[in-house]
Amino acid sequence: MKFHIVTFGCQMNDADSAWLELALTRRGWEHVPEEQARVFVVNTCSVREKPEHKVYSLLGRLKRYCEGRDGFICVGGCVAQQVGQEFWRRFPRVRLVFGPDGLASVPDSLEKLMARPGLRISLLDFADSYQERDFSRGPGKAPIQAYVSIMQGCDNFCAYCIVPYTRGRQKSRSSSNILQECSELVQAGTREITLLGQNVNSYGLDGEGDGLSFARLLEEICKIPGVKRVRFTTSHPKDLAPEVIAAFERFPNLCPALHLPLQSGSNSVLKRMGRRYTKEKYLDLVNRLRQTRPDMVLSTDIIVGFPGETEADFSQTLDLVRKVAFDSSFSFKYSDRPGVRAASFADKVPEEIKGFRLDLLQREQDVFTERSLQNLVGSTRECLVEGRSLKPGTPDETLWKGREPGGRIVNFSGPARDLTGELIPVTITQAKKHSVFGEVGKSYD
Repeated sequence: MKFHIVTFGCQMNDADSAWLELALTRRGWEHVPEEQARVFVVNTCSVREKPEHKVYSLLGRLKRYCEGRDGFICVGGCVAQQVGQEFWRRFPRVRLVFGPDGLASVPDSLEKLMARPGLRISLLDFADSYQERDFSRGPGKAPIQAYVSIMQGCDNFCAYCIVPYTRGRQKSRSSSNILQECSELVQAGTREITLLGQNVNSYGLDGEGDGLSFARLLEEICKIPGVKRVRFTTSHPKDLAPEVIAAFERFPNLCPALHLPLQSGSNSVLKRMGRRYTKEKYLDLVNRLRQTRPDMVLSTDIIVGFPGETEADFSQTLDLVRKVAFDSSFSFKYSDRPGVRAASFADKVPEEIKGFRLDLLQREQDVFTERSLQNLVGSTRECLVEGRSLKPGTPDETLWKGREPGGRIVNFSGPARDLTGELIPVTITQAKKHSVFGEVGKSYD
């Protein structure tokens, strides 16, 4: 009954793996390091090509652990939904494959597999509604920072994106169940909640919605007694409502940080992508967000080398990046994913040009990220302490790691007593490439 979970990809996969670990632990299973496990669960991502290749490499490595202790492997998530029972042919030690909608049935399935050595199980059917799970924690404390899924799937069908094919159509979760889970987490010690969905702004707009909009859901969560911080991701620009923007001003515990994927600064590319907004609409949203919260920290996603992207198109992306001055960004070269519309587009950009453009974009972004971190120096920011820092300290100091409201990492020297979970004012003294350093006052000794 010893198991080990390996997770690839997005925060939704992190949340799914955390729930599965909790569910199995409640049943008496023991989560152990890889070298001690008998059952391995690999939660996969296929949004980009590289994580998919990592999965195949990992399965080959895990095989040797299984052979020595009669173990087996379970593959879940988006790659499992995409590849399905083909895993059984390529990797005989794989006995369970499950898609995102099959997650709720995994604990029962694992116990069946333990009882019947010759059995194999496939959980790949898409559900018509959100499959609720048992989130009861028992007497244990909840994590300081917790993810709460509010929906599953996506209805946007952007030309490059595989998500609707691997996670299915959008299915909103019951608002009462979301609020109950959030309340129980806070009562059990959670200080920060991050709401998750492929497109949180469209929560409730599908047939499974119960009448509550995302703005109203956000309001109810921010009002939960004891919740210190609230975040959400991901937001599609076409659905970001004025009421959601206004919430950043209304609720002090709604962190001034937003991940707002741009993908391209060219209207012609955005149209081919099927994004359904223009660069002008995007800039208007940015201006309204910063008028509402001048301290808003903005991050984004950008794809370079989308089929048909010209030098002029790419120049427009660079121009928009300069206008917005994102605090950080995640940028990638376009790669075909199976089954998406863009895979059939003929005008592919050569790999060497994609690489050149990506390097240029990332060097441009580095300037704005450095400036964003440098602007924190000299200020005092309230940081939620996540634990001890991995950065090397000196024999005379204890280093801690936390995040300020904008989500940026703060490593700081402080007292030796355990600060995990505390909200502490930290004076920022130095900016690094991806984080800042600071110190707390003597009053916290």
